[in-house]
Amino acid sequence: MPESYYTQDITACFAGSIGTIGLDDDTYQHFLDSADEALAVIREHHKTGTLALLDLPAKTTDLENIEAIAERYCEAFEDVVILGTGGSSLGGQSICEIALAAGTSRPHLHFMANIDADSFDRLFQIITPERTGFIVISKSGGTAETLTQFLYCLDIFRNQLDEDKIKEHFTVITEPGDRTLRRLAKRWELEIIDHDPGVGGRYSALSVAGLLPALIAGLDAYQIRDGAMSVLKPILDDGDAKECAPAQGAVINIALAQERAINTTVLMPYLDRLVSFGLWHRQLWAESLGKDGYGTTPANALGTVDQHSQLQLYLDGPRDKFFTLLFADRANTGGLVPADLADDPELAFIAGKRMGDLMAAEQQATGETLINHNCPTRIMTIETIDEHSIGALMMHFMLETIIAADLLGVNAFDQPAVEEGKIRAKSFLSGEPG
Repeated sequence: MPESYYTQDITACFAGSIGTIGLDDDTYQHFLDSADEALAVIREHHKTGTLALLDLPAKTTDLENIEAIAERYCEAFEDVVILGTGGSSLGGQSICEIALAAGTSRPHLHFMANIDADSFDRLFQIITPERTGFIVISKSGGTAETLTQFLYCLDIFRNQLDEDKIKEHFTVITEPGDRTLRRLAKRWELEIIDHDPGVGGRYSALSVAGLLPALIAGLDAYQIRDGAMSVLKPILDDGDAKECAPAQGAVINIALAQERAINTTVLMPYLDRLVSFGLWHRQLWAESLGKDGYGTTPANALGTVDQHSQLQLYLDGPRDKFFTLLFADRANTGGLVPADLADDPELAFIAGKRMGDLMAAEQQATGETLINHNCPTRIMTIETIDEHSIGALMMHFMLETIIAADLLGVNAFDQPAVEEGKIRAKSFLSGEPG
């Protein structure tokens, strides 16, 4: 059994802990039986090679190919701009956010996911073209927002650098084939990395799309994949749903939705370095499951910040939410609150304690308060945030999402409803009726 980089406690999702809003054992077992079938499908996909995501944790050759690119970017540039949107950006951003403050040898990363011109104006006020590189990511090679970002930046750079230098500043990640982004890259003789056609954008964090930025940030991409494998391997080794953390999570989510009308799932990490992870999960869950009238609404929160905002609603509002609290071991860490500065009697509780001690107490208190208010609550705990744990968490939630989709009978890998908006936007720009 591979090492586990997180724990999951689902005790407070059952009637024995939170009353009738929780699941009873028979209902839970019924959904577990269906989840066992979903795990069998995952094993078959891995055996036949029909779901490329499942092959990523064991791969190394693609990482070997991009290590030299990452090293070149670190040597040549002070700033690296990642252009992309949705999963092409959020996965890598979530991983890179766990990196400790970069030293002088590491470029500053800028993830530009939107097409807000003000943001690009501010970006170009702080970067130096000669010392800036770009990574342009679009799986399809036709994402309108990413192409617009790319062409805008390319125009600025061709006017500030010699044209023969442009190819040294841009790397493109896109699928093989005749694609708009790939044609543009070839025209400008830019470096091209193949995006695996079998890995969807929101599932691409563990691919080169997420791990090239991670390498530039100074993270160990091999350890990230090792962490992912620690979650996948028990499933591939014929583990059953009852002992499988992602299957348990999927069952709790879907059973609460279908049997208890709990239609909002809240992910609430307690570390600032997991803020983007919450956004990544929100896209993954919403875009994968929201189909044919099915799905639950993901909401992201941040402890302790949202204890002073959303927690009031959580505790005293509608009982329609399932909570996942993501804790880290913070006790006895961080800066000390000197006793002589906290000599006011009202501060006795924190005098001589560390900032992490308050974090640990707040985590425990919020969990117990939610459970005391009969809110279905899952507690996931990591000892520390590092490459292994972020890889494990990402694989957990990708598998949880895939299993949940199977339970709902929807396709976890398409997004048909969003195409209408893309078509209309292009029509408006072309001057055609919407």
